[in-house]
Amino acid sequence: MSRKLKNSELDRLEVTEFKQAKKTPIIIVLDNIRSLNNIGSVFRTSDAFLIEKIYLCGITAQPPHNDIRKTALGSTETVDWEYHENTLSVIKKLKANAVKVCSIEQAENATMLNNFKPSPNTKYAFVFGNEVKGVSQDVVNLSDSVIEIPQFGTKHSLNISVSCGVVIWDVFSKLKKPI
Repeated sequence: MSRKLKNSELDRLEVTEFKQAKKTPIIIVLDNIRSLNNIGSVFRTSDAFLIEKIYLCGITAQPPHNDIRKTALGSTETVDWEYHENTLSVIKKLKANAVKVCSIEQAENATMLNNFKPSPNTKYAFVFGNEVKGVSQDVVNLSDSVIEIPQFGTKHSLNISVSCGVVIWDVFSKLKKPI
């Protein structure tokens, strides 16, 4: 039988320790996300896996906001983030800094996530798109690659915060070799 751990046993980092910790070489770009709860959930997942930074673009809301705070649970204070009106300018900036940009989208010639093999000495930016329209075609066109999460049911659609969690965990585990 297993005993649930108490919060005091979870070895949580303090905010200053989080800021100083070596980050996972992953950047998240949110392209016009409309749900504040999704944004908060992405922050929380990014905190859990020591993600380097989140870029909030277009209509994506910014902290502080009560609906983001509800799901982020303080992670807007730990994970670095920036807001930019234009997603394409962020993608161009990242690429100019040798970051490999991958749109998470269903597209022709996409690499299935289970077949994606991240290079250990490469920094990646994963772009997640609007809940209805997905990642804009202009951003897909500018991306270095497109990664698709394989799905087998009738919907072929995942919530953006779920997609983000799946991708972060998959890439994190491939880079860090899970404990």
